[in-house]
Amino acid sequence: MKRYLCRDYIREIERLERSIRELEEEIIELRMQLKIKVDESTRLAIENQSLRHKLELARKREAYLVELLKRLGKPLVLVNPDEFEDVDVNLGPDLKD
Repeated sequence: MKRYLCRDYIREIERLERSIRELEEEIIELRMQLKIKVDESTRLAIENQSLRHKLELARKREAYLVELLKRLGKPLVLVNPDEFEDVDVNLGPDLKD
């Protein structure tokens, strides 16, 4: 009877050891996936910050150019391209004047 009980305990211990190894492997895999996601998140945050900086520089440059053209007294027409469709414009006759 002792042998029978011990044999069952030994099998259960071996099964639990296998389960532990499988869980450890799964933990390693999940840690690698997490590291990849953290690296990707960091890269995207850096890229986002860079794009915000470029956008801010473009806005400052645009404001500077608008102000410069106003001071020079040149006609200035600001157009929002999202509000207009593509239109073919023939400026030929106007250019002859």
